[in-house]
Amino acid sequence: MCGIIGYTGGKQAAPVLLKGLERLEYRGYDSAGIAVINNGNINAIKTAGKISALAEKTDGGSKLTGTTGIGHTRWATHGAPSDVNSHPHLSENGEFAVVHNGIIENFAELKSELTAHDVHFTSDTDSEVIAQLLQYLYDGDMIRTLRKAVTRLIGSYAIGIIHAYSPDTVFAVRKDNPLVVGLGSNENFIASDFAAALEYTHDFVQLDDGDIAKLTPRAVTFYDANGKSAVKTPYRVDWDISQAEKDGYPHFMLKEIYEQPKAITNTVRPRVKGNEIVLDRIQFDAGNVNRIERIDIVGCGSAYHAGIVGKHFMEKYCRIRVNCELASEYIYSDPITDCRTLTLVISQSGETADTLAALRLAKKRGSHTIAIVNVMESAIARDADDVLYTYAGPEIAVATTKGYTTQVAALYLIGLKIAKIKHTVSDARYNELLKELLDMPKKIEVLLSDISDIKSYAEKFSDRKCVFFIGRGTDYAASLEGALKLKEISYIHAEAYAAGELKHGTISLIEKGTATLALITQSDLYTKMLSNIKAVQSRDGTVVAVSSQANTKISETADGMLVIPVCDDDVTPILTAVTLQLFAYYTAFERGCDIDKPRNLAKSVTVE
Repeated sequence: MCGIIGYTGGKQAAPVLLKGLERLEYRGYDSAGIAVINNGNINAIKTAGKISALAEKTDGGSKLTGTTGIGHTRWATHGAPSDVNSHPHLSENGEFAVVHNGIIENFAELKSELTAHDVHFTSDTDSEVIAQLLQYLYDGDMIRTLRKAVTRLIGSYAIGIIHAYSPDTVFAVRKDNPLVVGLGSNENFIASDFAAALEYTHDFVQLDDGDIAKLTPRAVTFYDANGKSAVKTPYRVDWDISQAEKDGYPHFMLKEIYEQPKAITNTVRPRVKGNEIVLDRIQFDAGNVNRIERIDIVGCGSAYHAGIVGKHFMEKYCRIRVNCELASEYIYSDPITDCRTLTLVISQSGETADTLAALRLAKKRGSHTIAIVNVMESAIARDADDVLYTYAGPEIAVATTKGYTTQVAALYLIGLKIAKIKHTVSDARYNELLKELLDMPKKIEVLLSDISDIKSYAEKFSDRKCVFFIGRGTDYAASLEGALKLKEISYIHAEAYAAGELKHGTISLIEKGTATLALITQSDLYTKMLSNIKAVQSRDGTVVAVSSQANTKISETADGMLVIPVCDDDVTPILTAVTLQLFAYYTAFERGCDIDKPRNLAKSVTVE
């Protein structure tokens, strides 16, 4: 969940580390620090708060001289945010500095053992135990010492290390936490995300679990878990660093909302050949499709909400029972799955810890797995049997936008592909839905061309303490995502309810001044939603309808209305999502919130 950057090369390390940490701000953090080797000493500067405070404290890095170092942004798990608890952590003798993402589950036992040997700790973190353990185990050989150390660690970790007596060397090791090596020209990098080093190189190596890397400016050596030299094949990241800039937008989130037409084009169009859907190298044919008795869709947060949309679509057109599960619950539910179950795992980052664990459990029990992810060579992409990339491009804002809508588009493609093979959708309906997907970018552009009504209602509701979202069918699925967006970035309490459940208790929450967004894009449910809206209004609640063009007569009843472009009912969730993203964004903007980096949240959740 935190950010790691390490550098060794011909430049002064500290400014490079600071810039790398800035690229990782989107991951979420509450403190930051850097450490640099200089003349056989490790000098570190750390601070609670933002990277801007660290930059000020280090005078832009000029207070730390040296060409090898490591940096970190921390999101507190063990110990409150503070200068002392910030990374990097130094060993008691000052010879080792460590940055760590993940959780060391047995840190208390290790700390007790080391304390008994007169090792003194200064922080409340689990991570400091790594630095002290390295000092305790060091035998003159860093690779051998690292191998001994990781055998003592239980938990998940991505670790970057510098050693005072290895002046131009950065060491790294990982287990169940992302860590890449960037290969430059007479300089090399480690990072928790390639965005941190993308300004300097486009060539990266993904470390596997148990791998150790040794980096000097001119060479990188890899070792497997047994300490044997390993050969790694680099992959090239074609994203440009400019894609990770704001390009004149006030926030990354708004920029990424406006990038959705391109993101969906990149996700859908390359997979459509004539009227045939070709899902990269995923082998779908009558033999393996007809063996599928159930589909499990697994994800967290917005990915889970995308899965609910996919469930509705697939059950309708594939006629296969679909189960949508929260990854954090799936791994502890003793799931019933086997070779007759297709498991779709969804993650924007491809590193979500709960989702990765769910994937591995599903595979272990015989299920065929397909990953829907945005980041190439991520852990989930590599572990799944097959992968369908969403091609959304880098997503920097913590609250996902284009990541979510491209996941929904990918699920539609998979659903249509299966339905076509199973002959559970007519040729005419298949062609209609495929055309709708291909036309979706233009429809989003139409929506984005005039957002004045969305901004107006956002301003009107920005002072509310609570906002409800209601809908039926796929509108309920879209409501879940709309409520999540609002609560994530505006800090307004927002809840989504299946509209038919209002009468079963939740209508007691409606009172004068309560704002409700009622989604009404499913024409066959119009009369049912009309009754729900009237029920809310009869309790003095204010209702703004989010309507399709076919249902605009709801304006005669609702207190206000937002209308999405003309669209087939079965694919409206994408347009509804864009509308509600903008509503959440402008509500948060009116409230003066830190939209791209909302409090307590991280972009990539790599711990349970």
